[in-house]
Amino acid sequence: MSAGIKPGVNSGLSAAGASEHASPRDCQNDQTPNDPAKIDTAAFQSPVPDAGAQSFHVAIIMDGNGRWARARGLPRIAGHRQGVEAVREIVKACPDLGVTHLTLYAFSTENWRRPPLEVMALMDLFRLYLRREANALVRDGVRVVFIGDPSPLDQDLRAMMAQIEARTAGNSRLTIAIALNYGARSEMVQAARSLAEQVAQGTLAPEDITEARLGAALYTGALPDPDLIIRTSGEQRLSNFLLWQCAYSEFVFAPEAWPDFTPAHFARAIGSFSQRERRYGAVSG
Repeated sequence: MSAGIKPGVNSGLSAAGASEHASPRDCQNDQTPNDPAKIDTAAFQSPVPDAGAQSFHVAIIMDGNGRWARARGLPRIAGHRQGVEAVREIVKACPDLGVTHLTLYAFSTENWRRPPLEVMALMDLFRLYLRREANALVRDGVRVVFIGDPSPLDQDLRAMMAQIEARTAGNSRLTIAIALNYGARSEMVQAARSLAEQVAQGTLAPEDITEARLGAALYTGALPDPDLIIRTSGEQRLSNFLLWQCAYSEFVFAPEAWPDFTPAHFARAIGSFSQRERRYGAVSG
């Protein structure tokens, strides 16, 4: 049985993904009874952390916005806008599904290679989300933190990020880590450089560099490692996301594009996770 999670969701989703279902955003007037978009997530017996578990961390690679838009003859930014709506729904579903920490891969260090107009539109969407959702996040007890290198971001966006972090710092119902200008390789280089500087200054002995100390020097040093990593849109790769932290994470690759990923799909992914046995290199008890 999965460590820290009680089974309760009947999952039809495997680690390699499941058959694609229609979305309520596509088929509002033509849904079948088996469409997960119609499933009331309240009907699921939510998998919740066991009494001994202090956290349940899900990280999501939100993939497929552009393909979702292209399939509908829309500009890519339309897919990103619909993806923001999916974020809102998933965040709301987290507490009922026992999720204490949610990390969202919003913008990678490689995403700067996209067309400048798309990058500009994405940055404007980040601003819009922070402005529109700030009060609700504070009210709902959600803590927001950012991981990644903020230095290339515009000053006004960095100020908004700092403000929402400060406003939500005392919240504890759910922690959302937004990975913005994040890359796992550069994160590890930054952590190694930080430790090397301490060694050069004589404040750290080389033999005192441990896995725990290196982990604490990462952007995610204050967060638990992810228990479950979900990637939407059917792709099966990490794309430079949480490479150190995912050493013992479980994976679910969902076929739905991110704008189509609903709380019902989220619950099914967690249900798949709850049926797995996590041995951490040991043997079954």
